[in-house]
Amino acid sequence: MNIKVIFLAFATFATGTAENIIVGILPDVASGLGVSIALAGQLTAVFSISFALAAPAALWLTARAERKTVFLAALVLFIASNLLAAASPGYACLFAARVGMAAASATICLVGTTLATAMAGEEMRGRAIGIIFMGISGSLVLGVPMGMAIDAWFGWRSVFVALALLAAIVLVISMAAVPVSGRSGQGSPGYLRHLRVRALVGAQLVSILMIGGHFVVFAYLAPYAADAAGIPKPWIIPAFIAFGVAGVSGGYLGGWLSDGMSPRFAILFVPFAYLSALATIPLAAGLPWLAFMLMMIWCCISWMISPVVQSFLMATSPETAQAGVSLNFSAMHLGVGLGTAVGGLTMKNASLLALPLSGAILASLAVVSSVVAVRSAKAARFAFP
Repeated sequence: MNIKVIFLAFATFATGTAENIIVGILPDVASGLGVSIALAGQLTAVFSISFALAAPAALWLTARAERKTVFLAALVLFIASNLLAAASPGYACLFAARVGMAAASATICLVGTTLATAMAGEEMRGRAIGIIFMGISGSLVLGVPMGMAIDAWFGWRSVFVALALLAAIVLVISMAAVPVSGRSGQGSPGYLRHLRVRALVGAQLVSILMIGGHFVVFAYLAPYAADAAGIPKPWIIPAFIAFGVAGVSGGYLGGWLSDGMSPRFAILFVPFAYLSALATIPLAAGLPWLAFMLMMIWCCISWMISPVVQSFLMATSPETAQAGVSLNFSAMHLGVGLGTAVGGLTMKNASLLALPLSGAILASLAVVSSVVAVRSAKAARFAFP
């Protein structure tokens, strides 16, 4: 694997930390700005929404400017947005800074993925995507706990200064290490062409539904792990770190599976394996060690899906590959919102124990969508590597 791809993963590590860090420092941000916890929590929601909207626009930029230049400009915007967040005098300013972070993050993730696949070559494309997603999933394992520690030592504003410094290091390295790669080569992003193909739409639905099914449980995993699975509360934080490590491994395994067994096989296998893992979790209620092991497998498989779907999109329709990857980043964030909402409704109208069932319903629909995607691709005689 090209070592330069790993440098790109550090950029997605920084952006992933920026997206999720508010969850870890929420009480201090709320008290520091003099707003309620609920209002401060919307700083995470606005990031996800802004990211989903910005990802398609990022592809438009790469059609008009050289990709390395766009990547470096996005890093500059990310640095500036974090410094603005650190200096925010009030909620509105931090809100605007979060929008800037999200727009920069969407561009970094999209362009970083296309640069990584170009540097890795077709034979290792899936693994290159997997490494990029290891940066994103790794932010949950290391970035968020480190941010919480920095907040405890120096205050919440210092967290954003630290993110700006990390991004500045990535910027300097990228200026020297990332090769000039030209424009995307597309006069227009090709979104409409992409969305007219049933196989590609089916694959995008796999992302939305499987990630949605995951976040039905994951968004409320702390209370579920403690109250339903029976994991002792002092072990919840170490358990979350272990789940994060499993997720990082899953990002790479998804890319490896796509390269080794073909994207068509991988997009069928992963949603089915995920549904099977999710369905076993309620069976371990009250059995902490068994529940912990099953959740490790569940978290690992959940992070396999993004490199799998993106590899499928690239292999199925190379001419709309960049539009597909861009839309897939939006689809992922729509899945997060869908799953969180469904989980909340399940908690309100049923119970904590019903979360895996609600998630399994969405995961079942993801399995159906994967079958539709592959069968439609075969019917249209798309070529697969």
